[in-house]
Amino acid sequence: MTWTTYHKRGEILRTVMAVADERRDGLLPMDVDGVDVKFDDELDLLGALQLKWHTRLAGRIEQELAEQPMDLDAAVIRAWHAAALAMPGVRAILDHYRAEPLDARMGAAMAKAHAKEQLLLAVMAGRGAYADQLAVRVGADIEARARASYRPATPIAGARPASLLDRIKAVLAA
Repeated sequence: MTWTTYHKRGEILRTVMAVADERRDGLLPMDVDGVDVKFDDELDLLGALQLKWHTRLAGRIEQELAEQPMDLDAAVIRAWHAAALAMPGVRAILDHYRAEPLDARMGAAMAKAHAKEQLLLAVMAGRGAYADQLAVRVGADIEARARASYRPATPIAGARPASLLDRIKAVLAA
C-alpha cells in the first residue's frame, strides 16, 4: 500500500465513522464514496472500525489510569464510557455485527475481537494477565457493568461534530 493509498483509505474511514456517528443505526455505511474501492468487503471495513475502537479504548484507559490509578475497575469503566461516547456509531456497528454477523467468517472475527477487548479490560483493571483465558470472563463482567451504567448522549438534530479548527477556536477564545 502506497503512502497516498494509505491516507486516502484513512480519509474514507474517517468519513465512514462520521456517517456512522450521524446515523447510529448499527449498519455499516457501505454507501460512502470510496468504501468499495479502498475496502475489500464488509469484513475489511468492520476490521478497520474494530481497530479504531480498540485503539481509542486502550488510549482512554491509559488516560484514566494516569489520572486516577486507585480504583482500577472504575477507571476502566469510565474509559469504556468515554470511548463509547466518542464513537457511538462505531460502537453500534460493532455491537450489531457481533450479534448478527453476515457470515461465519465475520462471526469468528467478531468473537475473537470481542474476547480480546474483554481481555484488555481485565488486564488494565489489574484483574488478569494476557496469557490467562479466565481473564476474558473477568473482562466480560467489567464490560457488563460498563454497559449497565452507560448513558449515551442524545444526538442533536442537524448538529455536526466540532472540527479541529472549531475546537482550536474554542480553546483560544477561552
